[in-house]
Amino acid sequence: QIQLVESGGGMVQAGDSLRLSCANSGRTDVRLTMAWFRQGPGKERDFVAAISWIGGDAAYADSVKGRFTIPRDMAKNMVYLQMNSLKSEDTAVYYCAATSQTYYDADDYRAVRSYEYWGQGTQVTVSS
Repeated sequence: QIQLVESGGGMVQAGDSLRLSCANSGRTDVRLTMAWFRQGPGKERDFVAAISWIGGDAAYADSVKGRFTIPRDMAKNMVYLQMNSLKSEDTAVYYCAATSQTYYDADDYRAVRSYEYWGQGTQVTVSS
């Protein structure tokens, strides 16, 4: 069983930085691709970033590229979302997600349907 727990959300001002954390408190012997998604008010859940099992490959949504990074600490079973230069449009509930599946089309890792494990979400509010 994979159990994901997010933390680190809060209210910040535009231009600030924030780091979200996601802990896997379940099985650690499963090779997981980890990702972050977000869902703004009245919007669909959108892809933010993903990182491979070994951590060598990362992908980002165009809207966050250059501002966000997704570091991973394998020893601690943690994945993070480092968010810099935050904007009001980054306001959303942020979800950590994981999949044990292997997809040969890289775009599949940007799809909500591709992830079978989800955290409960953490709210990030950016005031302008």
